[in-house]
Amino acid sequence: MDHHRTDCRILWGSPLPPIHSGVADYAADILPALAERAEIRVLEPPDWTPPDEWPSTLESVPVDEPAGTDEVVLVHLGNNPHHLWLLQRLRTDRCVVVLHDAVLHHLLVESTHADGVADSSFAAALEIAHGRAGTRLAMARRAGHHGRLDPFLFPARRTFLENARAVVVHSDWAASVLAEEFPRLTIGRVALAAADPQPVDRTSSCAQLGIDPDRTILMHLGFLSEEKGLEAILTGVAAAIRTGIDLLFVVVGEGREEAVLQRVAKDLGLGDRVHVTGWIEAESFARIPAAADLGVVLRTPSAGETSAAALRFLACGVPVAMGGGSQFLEWPESAAPRITPGPSAPAELARLIAGIDDPAFSARRLAARAVYESSHTPEKVAEQLIDFVCGLGAD
Repeated sequence: MDHHRTDCRILWGSPLPPIHSGVADYAADILPALAERAEIRVLEPPDWTPPDEWPSTLESVPVDEPAGTDEVVLVHLGNNPHHLWLLQRLRTDRCVVVLHDAVLHHLLVESTHADGVADSSFAAALEIAHGRAGTRLAMARRAGHHGRLDPFLFPARRTFLENARAVVVHSDWAASVLAEEFPRLTIGRVALAAADPQPVDRTSSCAQLGIDPDRTILMHLGFLSEEKGLEAILTGVAAAIRTGIDLLFVVVGEGREEAVLQRVAKDLGLGDRVHVTGWIEAESFARIPAAADLGVVLRTPSAGETSAAALRFLACGVPVAMGGGSQFLEWPESAAPRITPGPSAPAELARLIAGIDDPAFSARRLAARAVYESSHTPEKVAEQLIDFVCGLGAD
């Protein structure tokens, strides 16, 4: 059956590989499936050079290419500077935003702080988003006062979404938050997509990482920071090791806080039990989670992400321990066992690790893969996205 719709035309804007970005990886995973089903043109990010494996069937156009009269402009927003070049596209009439983070405060800071100094637009944008409280926050920041929770208390969504034709989100939680804040906005809930890594082989994935497949392996995808539960995870790892488990904790990614990670690991006496891989290229990345017995994703506080890292574990048939944030609770517990945020988190993680060798744990592996296959393959998500985006004209 021919699924291609010539009546559905999309101008896609997002970070693209080789940019080190989760949204870039997502774009690479879903764009081929979209191009088989609709007319797609892809905006080239500034100074972009396509990777060797970039599909020749995808038409890319310069960053300043105007949208055609019948094209929907699909702008992907995340909470980092890789999305700054797309902000000018938010002014177009047919702009549909795919919101990868429900907190956009960091994006606002990046867009208004030249050389680290805020211009007047920062205060104006916070006032639009949060009224007088936003103005006062801008005044406090100008005076050198700011707190770690400020971005989460002042997410600045209205600054970027005020003129959107519609918004696509990846969780029921995000849909409900936006519906309350923007009651007239058309919101589409579309599942997150990740490439299918099948077939996966744990031994070969371990060999690729240079680790022993006979050890119990806990894995975190993306660099481990304070917000991602650094101390809770490492404390849980140390507790599991003290019970006699031959455990290796693998961190897949790169980041500015490697020194902090290594310091905390040393303080907890973990020695060589923490293995940091650095950045892994996209062509290898999809199968890497297969090396793990258990994944872990803890975020406190959270920017409202629907975790692509969790999805990549599930695609490989690997259960993933999830922090009990609102959007994370939407994953089925059979595949994504819960970790309660707070003081009990390390003990709960250690208990999960201790149960990996239990025969009942194999049911979690089957459930993990089933969750992925049910709605998260690029083909199924492409159909959902096209149905929503190209159905807007009928509203």
